[in-house]
Amino acid sequence: MEIFTAAGFLALLKVIAIDLVLAGDNAIVIGLAAAGLPAELRKKAILVGIAAATVMRIGFALITQWLLAIGPMLLIGGGLLLLWVCWKMWRELHGGHADDHEANEALAGADLDNDGSVAGKRPRKSFAQAAWQIVIADVSMSLDNVLAVAGAAMNHPTVLIVGLALSIALMGFAASFVARLLHKYRWIAYVGLVIILWVAINMMLNGAVDQFPEQLGFLSGWFGHGAAGH
Repeated sequence: MEIFTAAGFLALLKVIAIDLVLAGDNAIVIGLAAAGLPAELRKKAILVGIAAATVMRIGFALITQWLLAIGPMLLIGGGLLLLWVCWKMWRELHGGHADDHEANEALAGADLDNDGSVAGKRPRKSFAQAAWQIVIADVSMSLDNVLAVAGAAMNHPTVLIVGLALSIALMGFAASFVARLLHKYRWIAYVGLVIILWVAINMMLNGAVDQFPEQLGFLSGWFGHGAAGH
């Protein structure tokens, strides 16, 4: 099992960091969407959101190898998508803690700052509006997660399986805990951001070399070339 080699273990550490950050980020988005609901509907929306994210991760995980087998253009597109994820995460990390706090109160169902309300600063919305926001976010973020894990675990199929299983487990059973962990220890999110950025660049380089081997073949010696089919 390549997971016990130095390269495999390093890939596993990258995958764990990615899973933690993206599961926490997804949970924050779910919490924010649910924060504008009345208390009696908030828990229901959060459960629906986490269940939907878990199911979508399982669905995308089942077709990961097929997706990567499409060819180099998917790697380039996936890398560009992850670059957008990095930009969005960077803006969130530098946008203050107010939204994170509201999301964590909604996820915990508790008045964490003792201001007399639970996530009371968010605009009011209907359950349908919150559910729609959550589903759209879940589709995007679940695909982001699966692509990032696949990119970090290239040429290490055991790491890919473990990483996708961990991603599903975190969203299904520990999303709220991970969100609070990232809120308390911001440096974990920065480490994950750097790793996702590296994965995005590596995926685009792999895809570019596969797509234009004659023009860009010289780049293959500069990084771990691991596009689909190699």
